[in-house]
Amino acid sequence: MIGWTRFVIAHRKRIVAAWLVLFALGGYAAGHLGGLLSNRFSVPGAESERGLNLLKDHMGDRSDGSFTLVATGVDAPGDRAAVIAAARRAAGVVRGGKPGPLLPAARGVVYAQIATPLENQDASKATPPMRRAIGRAPGVRTYLSGFPAINHDTQAIFNEDLARGELIGVPIAIVVMVLMFGTLGGIVVPIAFALVTIPTTLGLVWIFAHTMDMAIYVTNIVALIGLAIAVDYSMLVVFRYREELAKTEDLDAALQTTMATAGRATLFSGATVAIGLALLVFMPLPFMRSMGVGGLLVPVVSMSASATLLPAMLALMGRGVNRWRIVPRGWLERRAAPDVTGAWHRLATAIMRRPIVFFTAAAVLMLAFAVPATGLHLTGGDNRGTPLTTEATRGLKVLETTLGAGALAPHQIVVDTHAAGGADDPRVVAAERNLVALLRRDPAIQPRTVVAPAFVPRAAARQANLVDAAGRVLQVRAAGRTDSGTPAAMDLVHRLRDRYVPAAGFPAGADVLVTGAPAFGVDFIAKAYGAFPWLVLAVLAMSYLILLRAFRSVVLPAKAVVMNLLSVSATYGVLVLVFQHGGGERLGLQQTPQVEAWIPIFLFALLFGLSMDYEVFLLSRMREEWDRRRDNEQAVAYGLEHTGRIITAAAVIMIAAFAGFVAGSFVGLQEFGLGLCAAIALDATIVRAILVPATMKLLGRWNWYLPERVRRALRLHPSPMTSAPAEVEPAASS
Repeated sequence: MIGWTRFVIAHRKRIVAAWLVLFALGGYAAGHLGGLLSNRFSVPGAESERGLNLLKDHMGDRSDGSFTLVATGVDAPGDRAAVIAAARRAAGVVRGGKPGPLLPAARGVVYAQIATPLENQDASKATPPMRRAIGRAPGVRTYLSGFPAINHDTQAIFNEDLARGELIGVPIAIVVMVLMFGTLGGIVVPIAFALVTIPTTLGLVWIFAHTMDMAIYVTNIVALIGLAIAVDYSMLVVFRYREELAKTEDLDAALQTTMATAGRATLFSGATVAIGLALLVFMPLPFMRSMGVGGLLVPVVSMSASATLLPAMLALMGRGVNRWRIVPRGWLERRAAPDVTGAWHRLATAIMRRPIVFFTAAAVLMLAFAVPATGLHLTGGDNRGTPLTTEATRGLKVLETTLGAGALAPHQIVVDTHAAGGADDPRVVAAERNLVALLRRDPAIQPRTVVAPAFVPRAAARQANLVDAAGRVLQVRAAGRTDSGTPAAMDLVHRLRDRYVPAAGFPAGADVLVTGAPAFGVDFIAKAYGAFPWLVLAVLAMSYLILLRAFRSVVLPAKAVVMNLLSVSATYGVLVLVFQHGGGERLGLQQTPQVEAWIPIFLFALLFGLSMDYEVFLLSRMREEWDRRRDNEQAVAYGLEHTGRIITAAAVIMIAAFAGFVAGSFVGLQEFGLGLCAAIALDATIVRAILVPATMKLLGRWNWYLPERVRRALRLHPSPMTSAPAEVEPAASS
């Protein structure tokens, strides 16, 4: 690092100029990124996906692109005809659109499905012209609902919620940075770091968006993670640079020492963040994979900037980093001097005196939060918790209170007979009738919603997309009484696949596939959580190896991994307590019996990486002091004193950035935001400030244990402990 820093110092102007070019190119690409992002969701290879593709290929029908026209006040004789005409006009807006039959929901309430060959995102764009085509009929109130319409209507609300998070986080971040850095010269560094790295990362996302589907929310992930890393790395390096400037008049020497210590820590930190986010890249779901690619690019770019742009800026600024003071001089002097009287020194001293008490209290508290995580219930997602302030969601509410929320997302049993006219095969018709009889007897299904081509004239069946033009593929539709992500709906999917379809007796050559929104939710959870545990193990193993190299110990990386798992488990427990058990109702948060299935995966990927930031910052300083003094207690206390303030400030900034989500309108955003805030708060306070130093005090010299074979394999300098400390007296570890 010293040799590299010398190179950066010698070429500092060229390096800054190169990053400015990257910033300009990235900013230009980011400005053209919006049109390349999508809101498409798929579960490749799943039964639900194959069934959907059959419907699309043979009938031009996609369930995720189908609308639902709901009408109330249908009492007069001509009202039904008016609603049917409105459905036809709406279907005519989309090429290949087909109106389904008008079905009763309750007295005076009817609804009709409008099938389209478009995916959800493309279909949502047709919502406004379809509503104009529907028009108004005297005495009848119509609502154009369905997944595309809900997506269209709630997108603006969703964007407002995301913007609120940034609106809250950025001002608080600036205030915290002002108080922490104390000078305009210091504040320039993190702001410049973020302003350069975030557009550069989005420019790389623009490149990837030409080769794969990128989720529309990847820009928000890049901005939030980019801001967090920029502040973390800048704060760590600038504070250390100020310490070194106070010791020497040689600016180059001060910067070299800074990069060999704090700069090195940022590289290892970036590597662990990248590994955590890489978990998403290998998930077998395109939506998560694209978010993982975007997230992974952030630490990669940030590591590059930390090794080049950051030291280059400091080399250009020199002592200018301390200029234009905006806080009292005493604050800056106390921060540059060893913290021997402050709160962090007192906390460190107290922990060193009573490590067992602090360890027990912190561990019990974290375990108390983690235990409820065993009751975590997942949902593939549905429309529960969606704000009822739009036409689409009000139409959904009408169906929910009359027929059941499942009417918007019916179960679809697709049968491919593999032969033209196969739908007329007596064996297929008999099996179809058997299946309908079974469905109508199931208490979770609304009998009036069960439709099949065997009970409809052939022309009407084709018009309603119950059978294709060649008579080869047919479908049976049945709506459940509950929304698509509820346990009842998911259990019904399993009954359909495991009991009803086999019992119906379709011919051996026919393929029978269960699709629809409930089936997609079931398949999403099965696919995601089939891979998730194995990817977690891979992340843990790779993180251990990187931290082994960073800390030069076989014990500290294991402790870091265990602590991070404890933090994530406690976060899951907080979600259960607040949302599933209703603990957040007094705070205005929604109560839900399930947590959306994508949230635990995203939380693990983000939190494992970001919390490792704190771990690396803390343990790197402890390791440095251990190498200097060979005194475990002094090393632990010194590391806590010199990084506690930085970790706390960084945590406050990230909590502020994510707190805006908690105030969002969607329960999923509330869960995500609260999970991030709770995890960062627990990790920065209980874990890093208490549990880690207490554990290290109890472990004593074992913290620094590195077997000789491992040392030689990693080509490290001789370790202070090359064998197990059997010769250390018992008192030495306490």
